[in-house]
Amino acid sequence: MTDTLKIALAQLNPTVGDIAGNVALLRGARAEAAAGGADLVVASELVTCGYPPEDLVIRPIVQETIEREVTALAAETADGGPAMLIGTPWVHDGNLYNAALLLDGGEIAATRFKYDLPNYGVFDEKRVFCTGPLPGPVNFRGVRLGVMVCEDMWTEEVAECLEESGAEILTILNGSPYEQDKWDTRVNLAVARATECRMPLIYVNQVGGQDELVFDGASFVLGADASLRAQAPAWVETIMLTDWSRDGDSWICAETDRHPPPDGDPAIYSAMVLGLRDYVRKSGFPGVLIGMSGGIDSALTAAVAADALGPEAVHCVMMPSPYTSQESLDDAEEACRLLGARLDSVSIGPAMGAFDEMLAEAFAGTDADTTEENIQARSRGLTLMALSNKTGAMVVSTGNKSEMSVGYATLYGDMCGGYSVLKDVYKTKVFELSHWRNNNLPDGALGPAGMVVPENIITKPPTAELKPDQKDEDTLPPYDQLDAILMGLNERDLSIDDVVAEGHDRALVLRIWRMLLGAEYKRRQAPPGVKITGRSFGRDRRYPIVNAFRGRS
Repeated sequence: MTDTLKIALAQLNPTVGDIAGNVALLRGARAEAAAGGADLVVASELVTCGYPPEDLVIRPIVQETIEREVTALAAETADGGPAMLIGTPWVHDGNLYNAALLLDGGEIAATRFKYDLPNYGVFDEKRVFCTGPLPGPVNFRGVRLGVMVCEDMWTEEVAECLEESGAEILTILNGSPYEQDKWDTRVNLAVARATECRMPLIYVNQVGGQDELVFDGASFVLGADASLRAQAPAWVETIMLTDWSRDGDSWICAETDRHPPPDGDPAIYSAMVLGLRDYVRKSGFPGVLIGMSGGIDSALTAAVAADALGPEAVHCVMMPSPYTSQESLDDAEEACRLLGARLDSVSIGPAMGAFDEMLAEAFAGTDADTTEENIQARSRGLTLMALSNKTGAMVVSTGNKSEMSVGYATLYGDMCGGYSVLKDVYKTKVFELSHWRNNNLPDGALGPAGMVVPENIITKPPTAELKPDQKDEDTLPPYDQLDAILMGLNERDLSIDDVVAEGHDRALVLRIWRMLLGAEYKRRQAPPGVKITGRSFGRDRRYPIVNAFRGRS
């Protein structure tokens, strides 16, 4: 029996499907931890394959590759260095589990299977994994570790079972994606489990972006009294060493670094940066293309891209029409100058003229309407996709959640792109984030300090500039009203009556409700984007496209 332990929290950024690369990350973490004298390295949930792997892990070749790589990694622990507690898919008796494996002494010394498989929101684990039994402690060199996998912490049952069976340290492997206020929820649940079980708790989370999700890390340790003993930084890979000592029947973690947790606008902005960075880099794109309009959405998108990838990897394109104002041209140029990003101009006037000629006979006897406006947007989308084909850079769309909610966007036009930075960011928040970024340089940002979104872009009325003197408020209510209604309908699932009771006009709420339902077909064809709110469009909100429900209460 030992009276001291040094445990390393390995907060890593795995890539889904890169099994050999992810195991290499684990090797590197173990080597760094060994240099610091660690006895045990704890990594995150499904770190060998990346989280979430979705149907990828159903494939036998993937399962076989994981088994081979993990077995080889286990053999390396015969060197007398630190053991490893890792998350991985694992086949046992013909069933696939979300597992935690202890690698020690050159072998797989213990296995534990996730008991509580989440099947809500963005999670769909019951689709691919079998439910494991309630676990008992893992014996690690005389210490009984109460091993849980992510969702196992969110209810009392698993922790209670571990306490009753003699666990000494709750040890939780996590793949918990970021959303606003998520850290508070996590730590409150951890506090509840530590308090109920009267034992310390280790929480290790992954970091990095994967499709719509971004993981903030922010791993931590709580004492048996639920005090915060250690807190890893958010948004970055890190190996945090923690020192433990036995005190009678309990274990104490010495206080160490406690970095501020992810919170507020800085966290939202960092989530957008990391989500875009990993999507581009892990997919192998050399850079991004952004259609600049001179408006705030494209300006903020360009700023996020510059911070994520560096200004040299950001190619902005202004695509003026006869309705584009000189003000918009000047604002777009100033935004790119402040960022240090490339800006080119390609007029869509010739394309508009060509379509007018092509469709003159078919449109004879009809009045101009949104059809002609959408032709402009689609001409821009075509231009960007052509440049993407030539250069290999990925188009980043610039629409925000307010627009995506009500369908104020053009399919195959401004919705073109491989990724959407603002997909889960309401318009009012776009303004707030622009102000915030002008006054702050986020940690790890590759863009310039100081103002990056020109003040005139922030203060001028938003417009699509698809016809003379057009303003967004010609079609939509003021964004503060629109966003308040949408937050009630989207995130809070309020009824029409409930939203009206909060002070909104009934006719307006009904109109927005109908627009929200009617735009589902557009959203299904939109590119993925970073999840920010409690309910993002995509895997987090699954509504039927053909949907005749128009209930008013």
